[in-house]
Amino acid sequence: MGRALLRSAPWRPLACIAVVAVAVALVAQAAGALGGLERATEEARFELRGADPPDDVAVVAIDAQTFGDLREQWPFPRSMHGKVLRRLKAAGAREIVYDVQFTEPSQPREDEALYQALGDTGGAVLATSESDGRGRTQVLGGDDNLRAVESRAAASDLTNEKGSVTRFQREVAGLDTLATAAAKRAGGSPLAPGLFGEGGAWIDYRGPAGTIPTVSFSDVLRGRLPAGAVRGRVVVVGAAAPTLRDVHPTPAGDELMAGAEVQANAIWTAMHGVPLRSAPAWLSLALIVLLALLAPLAGWRLPGVAAVPVLLLTALAFLVGAQLAFGAGLVVPVVAPLVALLTATVAFITWSRLSERRARLDTLRDNAILEQRVRERTDELWQTQLEVVRRLGRAVDWRDGDTGEHVDRIGRFCERLGSATEMEASAAELLRHASVLHDVGKVGIPDGILNKPGKLDPDEWEVMKTHTTIGGSILEGAESELMDLACSIALTHHENWDGSGYPTGLRGQEIPLAGRICAICDVFDALLSPRPYKDAWELEDVLTELASLRGTKFDPELLDTFLTIAPELHAENFAPSAAPRIVAEDRPAGVPAGA
Repeated sequence: MGRALLRSAPWRPLACIAVVAVAVALVAQAAGALGGLERATEEARFELRGADPPDDVAVVAIDAQTFGDLREQWPFPRSMHGKVLRRLKAAGAREIVYDVQFTEPSQPREDEALYQALGDTGGAVLATSESDGRGRTQVLGGDDNLRAVESRAAASDLTNEKGSVTRFQREVAGLDTLATAAAKRAGGSPLAPGLFGEGGAWIDYRGPAGTIPTVSFSDVLRGRLPAGAVRGRVVVVGAAAPTLRDVHPTPAGDELMAGAEVQANAIWTAMHGVPLRSAPAWLSLALIVLLALLAPLAGWRLPGVAAVPVLLLTALAFLVGAQLAFGAGLVVPVVAPLVALLTATVAFITWSRLSERRARLDTLRDNAILEQRVRERTDELWQTQLEVVRRLGRAVDWRDGDTGEHVDRIGRFCERLGSATEMEASAAELLRHASVLHDVGKVGIPDGILNKPGKLDPDEWEVMKTHTTIGGSILEGAESELMDLACSIALTHHENWDGSGYPTGLRGQEIPLAGRICAICDVFDALLSPRPYKDAWELEDVLTELASLRGTKFDPELLDTFLTIAPELHAENFAPSAAPRIVAEDRPAGVPAGA
C-alpha cells in the first residue's frame, strides 16, 4: 500500500512531491502567470480591512460641484488658486500640497497673484511631471523662485501596476515625489531608501474612494469651509471631476479614485513611515516550501482522500493568517503558496492512488478472489442503481400528492402481468424496476397543474401531456439496460392501441410491450387510488371500465390476461375501503383514465 511505501522510505516521495510543487509555484510566479490572481487577493485584503478615515490629511477636490458653482473653464486663473491657499492657511492647514501643475507660465498678473499667495501663506508643495533629470524644475519660474516663497516642486508620478495604482517612489529623476516631500514638510522622519523596493513603497490606502475627508474647491473659495475641516491636516488640492481625467483604479475598491485622494493616501503612508510593506523574499519562499510539504505530510499520516479536508482547512488558515498579517502591515504573497499546496495535493493523491492500485493488483493475483470481488461490486452497483431508481420514482409520487406506494404497486403489477404473458423471470423483474420511473417526467410539470383538484383546461392538459417527453428526455442516452427500458415506458405508457394516445400516436404493435403493460397497470392503480379530482373506485367498476377500453386504449389480448389476475392483485395491494364510489362518467372532463 502507499502508506507502507511511505513508511519504508518516507523522505523520497515527500522530497519529490515537495520539489515538484515548489518548482511549479516558482516557475508560475516568475513567468507572471500569477500576477492577476495576486492582485485580486490584494484588493480583497484591502476590502476586508475596511475604511479607516485619517485625521491628519484632507482633500480639496476640484469636482463637478466646483465647475457647477464657478462656471469657469479649466484651467482656472491662478489668482483663484492663490485665494484658496490663503483660505486654507487661515483655516489652520498644517501643510498644503497642490496636485495641479504650474510648470508653464500664464498671464503675469495671475502668476504673480499665486506667487504672492505662496509667500504670504508659508509656501506649499507643487506637483510637476517634468524635471531635468537632476531634480531641477521650471515650476513658477524655477526652484530658486520657489525657495524664495518657502515652496518646492515635487514629482507627481505614481506606480501603475496592470491598470491599478498601488505604489509610490521615494524620488523620480532626482526629484522627491509629492508624498516624500509633503512628509518632510509635515515634520515626518526621513524615509530610508530601503523602504522602497524595486517597484516602490505600498500606498497604504485608508479605504475606498471617499474615505479621505474631502471638501469642494468652490466651498473653500467662497468661504464655506466647515470649521475644523482642515485644521492640523496636510491638505491636498487637486482634480476630482471625471472630465479632468485624473481618476484611477486602485486596489482599495471598485470605484475610481481621484488623483488628489490617491496622493493623499500616499502622503499619509509616507508621514507614517510606510507601515504597509511586502514580505521579504525569504519569507515568501519559506511559505511556498512549507505549503508544498504539508500535502505529503498530511497524506502520510492520513489515508487517501481523508487528508483533503485537513488541507482545505490549512489553506483557509493560511488565508486568515495572510489577512491578519496584512492588518499588521505585512503583504504576504498568497497565490504562489496556494499553488504549491494544490500541486502537492494533486501529486500526492495521484501517487498514492497509483501505489494503492499496484498494491491491490499484487494482492489479487488469485483470479477467483478477483472475480468474486468484481461480482460483489457489480451486484452492489446494481442494487445501488435500483435503490436510486426506486427513490426517484417515490420522490415523483410524493410530488404528485401520493405517499410513494403508487410506483411500488405499478412495479409489482407490471412484473405479474409480464410473467402472465410468459415473459422470462429476469425480463419481468427488469420491467418491475423500470416501470417505477414511468411518471418521472412529472418533475417538470408545475404544481398548480399537477395537483389541481378540478378539471384541467385544454392548455393545462397540453402541459400535463408533456410529462411523457420530459421523462423520455431525462432517461434517454443511458447505457444501462434498466434506464433504456425506463425511457421507453416513460415515453409510451400513454399511447393507445387505436392510435389516439400521446405523445406520438403510436398504434397496435408499434407500441413497445413494456409501454402497453404499464398503460394497463397504471390505469388500474389510478382508478383504485384516490386522486385530487376523484375518490377511489370499487374493483367491480374498475374492471368494467378497463373492459370498455379493450381494443381502443388497451391491447385486447394483454387486457384479457390482466383481467384474470386483477382480483388477486387488488386483494394483495388494496385494503377494503368504504370511500364513496365515483362512476366513470363523473371523472373531470379532459382527464383520461390514468392521467
